Amino acid sequence: MHKPIINIGILSHVDAGKTTITENLLFVSGAIRQKGNVDSGSTITDSMDIEKRRGISIKSSSVSLDWKGVTVNILDTPGHVDFAAEVERVLSVLDGAIVVVSAVEGVQAHTITLVEIIKEMDIPFIVFINKIDRDGADVDFVLNSLKKELSLDVIPYIIANEKQELIPFWEIPETDDGFERIVESIAEYDDVLMNNYLEGEKITKQSLEQSGIKSIKKRLLIPALSGIAKNGIGIKELLNAVVDILQIEKNIDTTKQSALVYKIEYHNKYGKIAHVRVFNGSLKAKELVINIRLNKEIKLGVLKKISLNKLIDTPVLEAGEIGIITSVDDIQTGDFLGYKPENHRPAKLLESVMTTVIKPKEEKDFNKLNDALSILNIEDPLLNLKWYKQDKEFHINIIGPIQIEIIEEELKERFGLDVTFANPTVIYKERPIKKAEGFVRYWMPKPCWAIMTFEIEPGEIGSGIKYKSKVRQSDIHLKYQNEVERTIPKVLKQGIKGWEVTDIQITLVSGEDHNIHSRPGDFELATYMGIMRAIDNSGTELLEPILSFTINAPEELLGKIASDLTRMRAQFANPDFENGSFSLSGTIPAATSINYSIKLNSLTSGKGRIRTKFKGYDICPPNEGEIREYKGVNPLDEALWILHRRGAYKGEDREK
Repeated sequence: MHKPIINIGILSHVDAGKTTITENLLFVSGAIRQKGNVDSGSTITDSMDIEKRRGISIKSSSVSLDWKGVTVNILDTPGHVDFAAEVERVLSVLDGAIVVVSAVEGVQAHTITLVEIIKEMDIPFIVFINKIDRDGADVDFVLNSLKKELSLDVIPYIIANEKQELIPFWEIPETDDGFERIVESIAEYDDVLMNNYLEGEKITKQSLEQSGIKSIKKRLLIPALSGIAKNGIGIKELLNAVVDILQIEKNIDTTKQSALVYKIEYHNKYGKIAHVRVFNGSLKAKELVINIRLNKEIKLGVLKKISLNKLIDTPVLEAGEIGIITSVDDIQTGDFLGYKPENHRPAKLLESVMTTVIKPKEEKDFNKLNDALSILNIEDPLLNLKWYKQDKEFHINIIGPIQIEIIEEELKERFGLDVTFANPTVIYKERPIKKAEGFVRYWMPKPCWAIMTFEIEPGEIGSGIKYKSKVRQSDIHLKYQNEVERTIPKVLKQGIKGWEVTDIQITLVSGEDHNIHSRPGDFELATYMGIMRAIDNSGTELLEPILSFTINAPEELLGKIASDLTRMRAQFANPDFENGSFSLSGTIPAATSINYSIKLNSLTSGKGRIRTKFKGYDICPPNEGEIREYKGVNPLDEALWILHRRGAYKGEDREK
């Protein structure tokens, strides 16, 4: 039986000190002999040249240490919102989390988003309030903000006194201003303690400690520790809290095999590798396992464990362990090997609502750029790479402008490519306006035969794509009908306004095949023509991404901010006022508000904050939005489309 294992994620808003904390955890535990420094680019977890140069984490990374007989796997994550996709992938494999908050900047927008998602996913966590030595540090304010803005019942588990000495909550003197608040917090969940407190009986340190830790382990109270990560202050206490509080009993089924591939990357030596967390059973090198997505057995390559920056061969990965699989051509991010637990669901922090176009500066580098972007797209599937050969364009989805800068640097450093980016645009979608039909008769030149009539109509906003067939199998064979259903999502990638079509109900109402001339490919080709004809007959309206928002700012700026919001087509309720500030919540189009956080920061001299979250798509008003040209051969040009799909037209592919 191997040692107990706990997998911990370190999460925060950018610059709160996650990587410095990770480095000090390794140092205090004895995993490394010398601490690295973020500013000098010498930390263990920031291994990329871009990370060292910029002093920020871009990719998630994992390291291990041993503490009190427990193996602690630490997953350091990016703090910048533009790299939230890296955090999403990590959240699915965590046993617990450390949420880092700066004592100076306090609870920031991305911190709130992170805490909300880990609460939703039921991941146990503790809070570490860092940088308590800095000018403007205010631990009490941070604690109050956590309670107010996140509805967390937070208890200062380890706090610093005026001399920056760390004291556990049960050692706080009764004369201290915070003693009564701590007793009251703990007594909320302990009737005996509450009665003793109300009756004026002396509260012993032992009873306070036992009751408080009991409620913490039940996750009724959230423990907060304070410290100075760069000086190692509070790090030992944090390690103890991870092992004592976040370690929970796991129900491991040794008879079943279940592992999640949470990350794919390309290694200089081993090529494409998969990062995996084993939940149940074990993985053995070179064995055959079921890939749930493919519904088939695949053969694993060599298994490795991560030891700081080295990969060490291992014959087996046991339940609870994190490791790496090499030779993973049949594996993608998000794949389950063995079986998928019923209670598993992927995390979703943010939605990409912008897209941009990448082109090589030198036309000769076009194919080389395709290869490089294909690798980046495998590492981060949320880029949703689309290749339009005819226009010599690559389209990717992005979260923010910093992500563009990093991709540009990565393409230069990893692949030696110089590229240009178009200005990002919001990702719109299309929805049919009315019920309409599309008839297609593909029967010339033979051999071919596919005759169909599709009926489409608009669905409810957010309903996605719904398809059904009313056609008997005696009219169109089942294998051809299956081909139609498989083709529909591909058809809807571009509508008549150049955007993906959604919120649509499609019905195959009639049709026929031919017992000699029909082939499955005939029905794929014809499905494009029939559905696009129906969409053209219906017409479409644009849908735009909508964000929910909350703004906190000084009260005297309410009029100006409300005016800005009205101009940006926001909808909002009446504000709430407290201590000279206001809080305002509502919804706003992404297209009008992408850069408003910068303006708000300037307008409020850093005292204002906006937090946004993707809400969904809604109808875009007339004369708003953006219409794009159809990329590639349009199925509405039926003669050219048939030639193109039959290989007689030498134009380029619509999309790769």
